[in-house]
Amino acid sequence: MLLPVNPTLGIVLAVLLLAAVAAAALAHLGHARAIALAGLRAAAQLAAVSYLIGWVVHALPWLLSFLVLMFTVAVRTAGRRITANRTWWWAAAPIAAGVLPVVGVLLLTGLVPPRGLTLIPITGILIGGALTATVLGGRRALDELELRRGEFEAGLALGLPDREARMEVARPAASDALLPGLDQTRTVGLVTLPGAFVGMLLGGASPVQAGAVQLFVLVALLAVQAVSCAVVLELIARGRIHRTPTPR
Repeated sequence: MLLPVNPTLGIVLAVLLLAAVAAAALAHLGHARAIALAGLRAAAQLAAVSYLIGWVVHALPWLLSFLVLMFTVAVRTAGRRITANRTWWWAAAPIAAGVLPVVGVLLLTGLVPPRGLTLIPITGILIGGALTATVLGGRRALDELELRRGEFEAGLALGLPDREARMEVARPAASDALLPGLDQTRTVGLVTLPGAFVGMLLGGASPVQAGAVQLFVLVALLAVQAVSCAVVLELIARGRIHRTPTPR
């Protein structure tokens, strides 16, 4: 059974969003306004995308343009979350490095047909996973370099090159970006039933088919996130992504 699109659904969504805003405000988490804006923005964007997808899937140029738009928004979002200076655009590298090889393999092996209704959601899931790993890995690495600046300078004093000195400080923190994906994969079926599995069941697929699709999504996300995290860490260690002033 699918959720009915009616006024009741709108009321429930509004109540849930207000509850999230209220909880954040009462606990002084500092993101109450951001939660409200994110919810409203998601509603507007999904309404637009729901209309656009039915149009772009029938024309290859528009399909490719839509995928490029998804990638561009992810790069901008991830880059600006990591740093406010002009090095934010380097976020394109970890996202592309994680997503493009996986999508390429899926297309070449025929597991994913080059059709919009299949390619858009799968690519979107992978880009979303790469975005999350890039943001978490990049922010944690740069935060750690700022917090442990003395250790970084001590490494330089001992003769370590810049890259190695940064890597020694940033690597343990950046690797935490992999924990959400690892925990989701480890506990799937026991703690949570993720969206792909539930969606397949609601769409009429058998539990075995739904389980196979969900396993594919989880393993693909692990690969994408591991590559994205490794690449963003390398870029930070080499000083390509930094905050002003550069941690030296």
